[in-house]
Amino acid sequence: MDGPEDFDAFYTATARRVVHHVYALCGDLAEAQDVTQEAYARAWQRWSTVGAYEDPEGWVRTVAWRLTANRWRGLRRWFAARARLGRETPAPGPNPDRVALLAALRRLPDAQRLVVVLHHLHDLPVAEIARTTGMPEGTVKSYLSRGRAALAVLLTDDKEEVDVGTHW
Repeated sequence: MDGPEDFDAFYTATARRVVHHVYALCGDLAEAQDVTQEAYARAWQRWSTVGAYEDPEGWVRTVAWRLTANRWRGLRRWFAARARLGRETPAPGPNPDRVALLAALRRLPDAQRLVVVLHHLHDLPVAEIARTTGMPEGTVKSYLSRGRAALAVLLTDDKEEVDVGTHW
């Protein structure tokens, strides 16, 4: 087993079992799906080697388990760090403006949303966004412009359905 067709057949035959296996281990279906996807991506990168193993599915399950364990360790470290910082004052519930903004952001195409969030919520300049995302500065400016225009329409009080499109 070493060609792309072999990997496709392997994935089709085994992915469901691996997701169920990881789900049983971690108890979170979305987490199980994410980890399984990452494990198969790693298998694909090494398919000439992994495909020759006696049990490539076992290799994928092992990688998925290790990824799950690493995520849990990361969460444990995060909780320990939060505990060291002391008790946090409770954050107020979301106000209607924040809910509307988050809903509107979710309706933007991924690249526009990324650029708008990095620029307006993280205060990154266009050049920094271009550098960190690998996009040309002109593309960042275009996404910002389109994202702002779409948000302006989405955040109006007019309740009619708005199509922001997926054009980049």
